Amino acid sequence: MLLGLCSALRSRALLLPLTPPPRTGTATLRRRTWPRATSSLSSPPPPVMEASAYKFGPYRIDAREVFHATPLSYAMVNLRPLLPGHVLVCPKREVKRFTDLSTDETSDLWVTAKEVGVRLEQYHKASSLTFAIQDGPQAGQTVPHVHIHVIPRKKGDFENNDEIYDAIDVKEKELKEKLDLDVERKDRTMEEMSHEANEYRALFS
Repeated sequence: MLLGLCSALRSRALLLPLTPPPRTGTATLRRRTWPRATSSLSSPPPPVMEASAYKFGPYRIDAREVFHATPLSYAMVNLRPLLPGHVLVCPKREVKRFTDLSTDETSDLWVTAKEVGVRLEQYHKASSLTFAIQDGPQAGQTVPHVHIHVIPRKKGDFENNDEIYDAIDVKEKELKEKLDLDVERKDRTMEEMSHEANEYRALFS
């Protein structure tokens, strides 16, 4: 009887579903282009997203554009960067407004932006950083997905420093037009963006 029970248990075990191991997956005006972001989360992080699951509002993001990711955030190169190193850091969850982020998402997003900024400032031999969020359409947000503009800065990159905020507004609108129309990219090809992402990805290895 014991032998029969063991055999039955082995048979039931074979029917249990196996969980595959998670696969890790790997917006611009005047031209002027760092270790892994971590955060202490109070709750267990969700499963790592599939590379094909990166979304920016209603738009699918090619994994080749993403150069860094945490359980809750990701960083991608910009379709039309204002200055060298101008990238976007976004929450993985599609959230329209900054106030809709959870506490964990808010913390992870800013820690990720900080770590990305540190590395890109060094990489581009810059001396400062601009972090900018346009929270809602009246603030200039055109893609309904929270994102932080991270922009390495150098002396003289804009004649008047605050012009960069007007420049961000213009590029936000251009980005949405490009994404909506899905037209051929004339400023930056996927090859160029992928090459840049590969360079930045190496900064986190």
